Amino acid sequence: MQIILSDISPKMIEAWKEFFENEPHVSIKEGDITQIECDAVVSPANSFGFMDGGLDYVLSERFGWDLEKKLQAIIKNLPEGELLVGQALILETGDIKIPYLISAPTMRIPTNFNIDTSINAYLAMKAVLIKAKTDSRINSVAIPGFCTGVGRMQPIIAARQMHIAYKEIILEQKMDFSNFGDAQKYHWNINPQGMVWTH
Repeated sequence: MQIILSDISPKMIEAWKEFFENEPHVSIKEGDITQIECDAVVSPANSFGFMDGGLDYVLSERFGWDLEKKLQAIIKNLPEGELLVGQALILETGDIKIPYLISAPTMRIPTNFNIDTSINAYLAMKAVLIKAKTDSRINSVAIPGFCTGVGRMQPIIAARQMHIAYKEIILEQKMDFSNFGDAQKYHWNINPQGMVWTH
């Protein structure tokens, strides 16, 4: 599977290069993600499928606003009634150049509170890669920088989180902890700005 990391932010591009530059199945492109020809593009939306802000607004303009309504209808019919951070779903766009959209929330609702200290970029990337890897229709996927817009996560932190998820799912370097301390260290490494304990 070909993974295309695409963003309009030079800082996001540079951050990705630090982690992904030598990965053979990953390409990094600066520019408009909606102009890339691929099997699927990722919407880093929210748990309720609102696609009227940031990159999602651009995606809605590209594919038509009916896509937002379709996504929201699918989400409403889920057992949870929402698409949780760490989950993803695929829907058809009706577009020849980008036939599928993968919705992978980076936040429950649009907010900039505590997203920068979260591991939401890791969870969203993991969800995208699991969904794309197990769907025979997806051979190439374009992914934007997660949590770096409204969420205000530093690009280098987002890139680190996305790369850790990539190693786990694509390179199959699965987590294996012998004790709680190891699990805690691994979790903290995903976002060193996050808090493990309050005191």
